[in-house]
Amino acid sequence: MKTVVLVDEDQSQRAAVAAWLSENGWRVLVADDGETGLELALKNRAELVVCDLLMPRCNGFQLCRMVRQEAVLRSYTRVVLTTGGGYPTDRLNALQAGADACLVKPLQRHEFLKLVKELMGETDTTFLRREAARRPRPPSTRPPPPALPLDAPPRVRFWGVRGSIPTPGRATLRYGGNTACVEVRTGGQIIILDAGTGIAPLGASLMQEFGEKPFAVTILISHTHWDHIQGFPFFEPVYHPRNQVRIIGYKGAREGLESTLSSQMESPYFPISLAELPGNISIEEMRDLNFDVGGVRVEATYLNHPGLCMGYRIHTPGGVVAYLPDNEPYQRFKYHATVNDNGPPVSQEAIEYARRQDQRIIDFVQGAAVLIIDSQYDATEYQSRIGWGHGCVDDVVALAVSAKVKRVFLFHHDPRHQDEHVDRMVEWGRNFVQLLGENVEVNAAQEGLELILQPLETAA
Repeated sequence: MKTVVLVDEDQSQRAAVAAWLSENGWRVLVADDGETGLELALKNRAELVVCDLLMPRCNGFQLCRMVRQEAVLRSYTRVVLTTGGGYPTDRLNALQAGADACLVKPLQRHEFLKLVKELMGETDTTFLRREAARRPRPPSTRPPPPALPLDAPPRVRFWGVRGSIPTPGRATLRYGGNTACVEVRTGGQIIILDAGTGIAPLGASLMQEFGEKPFAVTILISHTHWDHIQGFPFFEPVYHPRNQVRIIGYKGAREGLESTLSSQMESPYFPISLAELPGNISIEEMRDLNFDVGGVRVEATYLNHPGLCMGYRIHTPGGVVAYLPDNEPYQRFKYHATVNDNGPPVSQEAIEYARRQDQRIIDFVQGAAVLIIDSQYDATEYQSRIGWGHGCVDDVVALAVSAKVKRVFLFHHDPRHQDEHVDRMVEWGRNFVQLLGENVEVNAAQEGLELILQPLETAA
């Protein structure tokens, strides 16, 4: 005779399930809490455990994990969790914890007994738990279709400009408190640079703009530090299957891009997993530093920031839009870090290497119509933050001048910088340009600010 352990405080439900199973030849043992249920399952080597999710002294998730840790039960005992909530995430979490199935209360006799028979006849011990390993659709090799008229003038709009953490409030009202997200429209494509919290209002705006019409977007991720991806779970277009969302970025040191994006949507961090999103989502690990987005030419380069961080150069009829969200000049970093650490003098080889790396960045943004670049600190602040992977306004202006950039936008504002502090940084940047006798327009990135890029042949 097969043994089942019923773990449920709901006596009426427990009595009904016990009667169903007894009538079908099961030996039924009951428990009022998870710990007692686990003890009964171990002592009697139960073939089946039916446990409510919300139990004292060991909830359903905990019981599942414990069963899978016990050698005597791991591949022998089937576990069915029951829940009164009915949330899709409860079922997914149950499967991830090790359950073979998850049913919503009140249980239905026919449905329940049918499931039990299937479980007992299944030789693969992972049965329904294999659904927990579901993954989003594989990357699409098709270019995204045009979402906009091909002849529409290029546009750049800032949706999130802050670094590190969102900073809402009166003190940041003018420049904005959302983290990194910039929208570029060109060649019929909607290209989104990073998925910080600014991508949430962008998604809402896109849904309002397109209504029931399907559309496609491409998200270029610079790196997976949280302030650059934390808004993605709130990006409304991914919740509508008619839309196509293509995500491109570089894998991290430990996990791939897909794994990193999905991890922040796992329970208990978020109620909906990446695998459950109904949108047509493709996630692509970047292989080449030069690629096309629906005919729009894009180039990428490595930046100087902890881990892997990419900068992007998007070619538009109105000129190049360059995006360097997190970057610290190599020469500043190498020289000052050594001096501050009282280490040996910087070798000539190290100086030359740093110079070449900085020149690579200058070449990458050369002649850009718009340069959006990490300018988190002023010169004084930077002295105590060398090696943090961020730049200061002095270096940014010098880089823009060297690269003959037309317009530079200070970006990745420090979360402690109030609007007035950003104003002072912009003023200093403009004064610095005048001192150098150059003609670079210096601004600060500001939420809601939109730029219309005129075709180069007609631009003033």
